[in-house]
Amino acid sequence: MITGKHLIAGQWVDGDTTFSSQPAHGPASDYAQGTKAHVDAAAKAAEAAFWSYGYSTAESRAKFLNAIADEIEARGEALTAMGTAETGLPEARLNGERGRTTGQLRLFASHILDGAYLDRRHDKALPDRAPLPRPDIKMVERPVGPVGVFGASNFPLAFSTAGGDTASALAAGCPVVVKGHPAHPGTAEIVAQAIDAAIKSCGVHAGVFSLVQSNSREAGEALVTHPLIQAVGFTGSLGAGRALFNLCAARPTPIPFYGELGSINPMFLLPQALKARGAEIAKGWAGSLTMGAGQFCTNPGVVIALKGDDAKSFSEAASAALANINPQTMLTDGIASAYRSGRDAVAATAGVEELLAATCEGRNAAPYFYRVAGKDWLDNRVLAEEVFGPLGIIVEVDDKAQMKAIALDLHGQLTCTLQMDDADLDLAKELMPILERKAGRILANGFPTGVEVCDAMVHGGPYPASTNFGATSVGTLAIRRFIRPVAYQNMPDALLPLELR
Repeated sequence: MITGKHLIAGQWVDGDTTFSSQPAHGPASDYAQGTKAHVDAAAKAAEAAFWSYGYSTAESRAKFLNAIADEIEARGEALTAMGTAETGLPEARLNGERGRTTGQLRLFASHILDGAYLDRRHDKALPDRAPLPRPDIKMVERPVGPVGVFGASNFPLAFSTAGGDTASALAAGCPVVVKGHPAHPGTAEIVAQAIDAAIKSCGVHAGVFSLVQSNSREAGEALVTHPLIQAVGFTGSLGAGRALFNLCAARPTPIPFYGELGSINPMFLLPQALKARGAEIAKGWAGSLTMGAGQFCTNPGVVIALKGDDAKSFSEAASAALANINPQTMLTDGIASAYRSGRDAVAATAGVEELLAATCEGRNAAPYFYRVAGKDWLDNRVLAEEVFGPLGIIVEVDDKAQMKAIALDLHGQLTCTLQMDDADLDLAKELMPILERKAGRILANGFPTGVEVCDAMVHGGPYPASTNFGATSVGTLAIRRFIRPVAYQNMPDALLPLELR
C-alpha cells in the first residue's frame, strides 16, 4: 500500500503540504512534500547510523544488500505496475530494469566480500635505514560518511532509490539519503518499503536509509548543502546538475558531487564500414537512437561520416527505419516539452537540412533526423548540445581531417563509437588518442545503449558527461566514489580497522 509519506530512519513521516504525481496513465496520487526539516532529520539519522554501519563487516553489509535485492524481487509485480503507470515505460523494460537493479546489489555484495576494493597496502618499518628510519605504514580505504543520492527520471529502478549510487554507497559502508524523483514517487516508495524490510530483517540501524519525496528545489538544495552529507550521486540534466554541483563547491566544507549530466555519444562511421554495410549500420543505429523514446543517457544522437553517395545511402536507410518507429510516451510532460524545444533549436540552425519530419504532441515523441555539413557543425555549438529524445543528426564531413577536427571539438562524452572495418584501421588509430580524451567508454562496431554492469565498465567521462572524470556510476569501480584512503603509522594492531588486522 502506498502511504504517500517519506521514510526517515524507519518511520513513515508525513508533511504539511503535498504534490501530485503526473502518471502517464491512471489516476494521480498525492505525496508529502519534502522540506529542509525532513532532510535535516534524515541526515542526522544517517550520521547516527554511520557510527555502527560504517564500521560493520563486509559480511554483514553483503547480507544486507542481498536482503534488499530479495525484498525488491518480492515486490516485482507491484513495481512493474506502478512503474509503467508513472513513466509510460513498457512492462518488459521495467522487468528488465528490476533485474538489473537486484543484480547490481548482488554484484556489490560479492565485490566487498572479495576485498580488493580496499586497496590494502603495507610498507614495513625499516628501523636501520640510513639516514633516517622508516616507520611502519599501513593503508586501507574507509567509507566517507552519509551520502546523498538523487533519483533519475529515466531509470525509476536502476538509477534511483536502490540504484547504482545507493548500492555502491551502502556497499562502501555509507548510509544514504535519497531525494526521490517526482516522475515516479510511487515506484520510489515501494522500493523504500523493500529497503525498510531488509533493514528490519538484518538488524541494521534504521538511519542507514531514508527517502525524502519532493517536486521542488528545497529538498534537493537542502540535501547537497547539509553539513553531515559527505558526497552526492546524481543522474540528470546539465542545468540541474551544474546548479547542485555549484552548491556543493560553495559549501564551507566542499564535498564531491558525482553528477552524470549529458552526452550526445557520437558515432564515427568510417569509410570502408560505411561502404560495405552502411544500410545495416543505419538500421541498428535507428533502433538504438529510438530505444526507450531516446531517453537513455547513452543515446547515440550524432553520426559523423564522409559526404558522398555512401553517406546519402546511409541517410536514406536510416530515414526509412526511423519512419517505421511509432510515437512513444516520454517520461514526463516536461521532458516532452524540452524535446520539442531541442528539436526547434536544431531545425532553426543555419545549414541544417531536415531528412525526416514528424509530429509530436503532448507527452509523445516521434523521431526526427537532420543533416548538416561538417563546417556548419563546427560553426554552431548548439548542435553539440544533448537533445534528450529520439533526434538524430548526420554530420557529413569533407575529408578525414575534418572528421578529426570534429572529434577534437567535442565536449566530454559518456561514449564514442567507431563503426569500422579492417581497412579503416589507420584512420581509427588516428582518432583513438582523441576519443580517449573525450569519452569514458569507446566502442567498436556496436551501439552504446545498454551499459553492462561489471568490473570493467566506465559510465562517466569529461565534463559535461560527468562532473568528475575519474569516476563511474556503473560497475564495481563506482564504490570508489564513496571511500577514501587512510594511512596508519606505527599503529598498534588493536587500533587498526578490522580490514587491516
